[in-house]
Amino acid sequence: MADWKSALSVLAGMGSGNDAEDFETTIDATKGATSDATMTSAQKRAQKLRLAMERAGRGGKTVTIVRGFTGSQEELEELCKTLKQKIGVGGSAKEGEIILQGDHRAKVAELLKSLGYSNTK
Repeated sequence: MADWKSALSVLAGMGSGNDAEDFETTIDATKGATSDATMTSAQKRAQKLRLAMERAGRGGKTVTIVRGFTGSQEELEELCKTLKQKIGVGGSAKEGEIILQGDHRAKVAELLKSLGYSNTK
């Protein structure tokens, strides 16, 4: 498998022919990995996501928490990124939960349902 330096040298035209083959193999392997990592709509509907608003232990700051996500850490982080961009707030994905700054339960519930997570309360 090619490391990033040999892949870069292939792009710059400085590598040997073997490096180009390794680079193409790496790209093909990456494409397959991303298609397998996405969730189907049936998997999204089966998830029981629960929304909560918390203030305790956060210095008086209000946060919205999404609990109940079952999936890989990458999928959790991708969902977190989508929610943060659509709502326009900061947040993080930690320990199987999505934490968003502020009380946005109604907006988050609406967005999750539009994304296919129909079992959201």
